[in-house]
Amino acid sequence: MQCLIVVSFLFLLPAPGAKSKYCACLPKGIQAAVVVSYRGAKPNLPGGKPEVTVEEKLKSLRARCKRGTLVDRSGKPIYFFRLTGCWGNPPEDYQDIMEKQNNELMRLRRRYTVIEMTCNPSGEQIS
Repeated sequence: MQCLIVVSFLFLLPAPGAKSKYCACLPKGIQAAVVVSYRGAKPNLPGGKPEVTVEEKLKSLRARCKRGTLVDRSGKPIYFFRLTGCWGNPPEDYQDIMEKQNNELMRLRRRYTVIEMTCNPSGEQIS
């Protein structure tokens, strides 16, 4: 009898490689498993890992697909913005680059819920 119970619970688990419910609405080049940010190297983190993925961020926003567009819980469209600034030695005009980025983020935030994606694919902070 116990084997039957265990087997029945196996059907409730998502299949390996199962697609995220957000896949149909994700912009081209953005996958659910991509790292958005990095929580830091603190022990006992929720979920047990320091990286925050696109899927986790969308869950926290209670995102859903609405007519082919990702929207947050209030219906505001979601925009993915890849940050710049991951350089060891910054270029001479780095302040201009960062100012342009900040201006663009402010402009986008008026219309969208912006998910800022780290410029470092590993998700780790560069010091």
